[in-house]
Amino acid sequence: MPSASPGVRGIDHVGITVPDLNVATAFFIEALGAEVLYDSLEKGQPPQEGADLQRRLRFLSGSSIRAMRMLRLGNGASIELFEYTAPEQRPPARPNDLGIQHLAVYVDDMDAARARFQAAGGEVFSSPHELPALEQGPGNAFCYARAPWGTLIELITYPSPQPYEQQTALRRWKPPQRG
Repeated sequence: MPSASPGVRGIDHVGITVPDLNVATAFFIEALGAEVLYDSLEKGQPPQEGADLQRRLRFLSGSSIRAMRMLRLGNGASIELFEYTAPEQRPPARPNDLGIQHLAVYVDDMDAARARFQAAGGEVFSSPHELPALEQGPGNAFCYARAPWGTLIELITYPSPQPYEQQTALRRWKPPQRG
């Protein structure tokens, strides 16, 4: 099997469709400390729509993009928010549905991150759980949460070495500390 594709550096951004761009932006700022980079399409500008865009993005006929915004999230991939109008919008995918099911955000302080997420209007499902098997170590933990519009977000931390590291020279990507 070939190694990484030539020129591939990693994930640049994750796109999330939200019901209200400004409400979602406020949530990401309050809950996760995101910063607004720029608006690709501001509310009030003519929406992006039409047959050509429908072909390029494969979205449902009659849909239009009302607003787009890029957020910076720590030292990791950016988050691109989309506000669509569409004749039929489905609820967010459940973990057992096909496709991308959640976004994981690395945090240094799990308790503070959980509290901040809840204070911003998100739902935290449980107390932190130890990471499983080959990821275990003191302080290595995760918990799942839901943004107000339904997107699943995993809060994760692994400050300690993980057992899988004894089996391979490859390592998970871990965002560097901001500073």
